[in-house]
Amino acid sequence: MEVVLASLIAVAGTLLGSIITFVFQRRSSVQAEIFARSLQLRQERLTTYSAYAGAVTALKQGTVALWFRLQGDADSPETRQAFTECDRLGAATENAQFRVRLLAEDDVLVALAASASDAIGPIRRASTRAELIEREQELQDALNAFIAAAAIQIH
Repeated sequence: MEVVLASLIAVAGTLLGSIITFVFQRRSSVQAEIFARSLQLRQERLTTYSAYAGAVTALKQGTVALWFRLQGDADSPETRQAFTECDRLGAATENAQFRVRLLAEDDVLVALAASASDAIGPIRRASTRAELIEREQELQDALNAFIAAAAIQIH
């Protein structure tokens, strides 16, 4: 009888040890998966937010180039090419903004991205070079606000 009882205790102990090991390994696996997902999301956000800032900057440069072309010969092939380039850059910026909207958890960050994008239009409508410089600075301020908010979300 003692042998049977000792065997039952040994089997129960082994079973209990296996169950406890399984539970701890499962919890550890879930935590590792959550950590990996958070790292991947952080990397995607970093890539998306920096790509958006780059797209806005490229569109600003294209818009400023178009503004200078419009100050000269508005009907030249170079001006038409500048219009085409601005359209292409505008589409790329809009695409990048869609990605920001998909990945951002913060509505304020999405609004700041929209503000940066909206600040491009007034650059093209500037009537003087001084106004152009002022509008460029407004865009840069909006973009800096977006980057600051994005950095907080990433870290």
